[in-house]
Amino acid sequence: MSKIILQNVRLSFPSLFRKALFSGEETKFEGTFLLDKETQADKIAAIEKAIAALTADKLKGAKLKADKICLKDGDDIDYDGYAGHMSIKASNGKRPMVLDRDRTPLSEDDNRPYSGCYVNAVLELWAQDNQYGKRINANLLGVQFFKDGQPFGDGVSASADDFDAFGDDEDDFM
Repeated sequence: MSKIILQNVRLSFPSLFRKALFSGEETKFEGTFLLDKETQADKIAAIEKAIAALTADKLKGAKLKADKICLKDGDDIDYDGYAGHMSIKASNGKRPMVLDRDRTPLSEDDNRPYSGCYVNAVLELWAQDNQYGKRINANLLGVQFFKDGQPFGDGVSASADDFDAFGDDEDDFM
């Protein structure tokens, strides 16, 4: 296993306080972290080196397809904010530590971290080699809110003017 510390990365698809839902079932706590290809090239290279070392050591040099590695090229992903970045998805069955800038614990009620903000994160890369296949995954150990950012998915909402007014009589609903 290889511990990775990410600083000032953008957070996407966070499920830090509740487990993510997949097909209606709770799965794991997770988050995807975006590293800028230009300003964080050294960190990306260090992660790629760690992935290569794990692959050589634990997976005996197996050639893995891109979808079997937790680090992905954001230019190949059609999500807002991913272009020009590398993304790394990490998860954990146990809730990760979630801290504010001053290292005090955060709760869901604090409304941060959120999708689109900047965080620091601690991940642990590991090699999977079992009946489900070979891959390189990342465990999510902790997240620290770093600074605000433009929220992802901050689209247009409905307004009261989009709805008709109805009286109290149930026949109005038919």
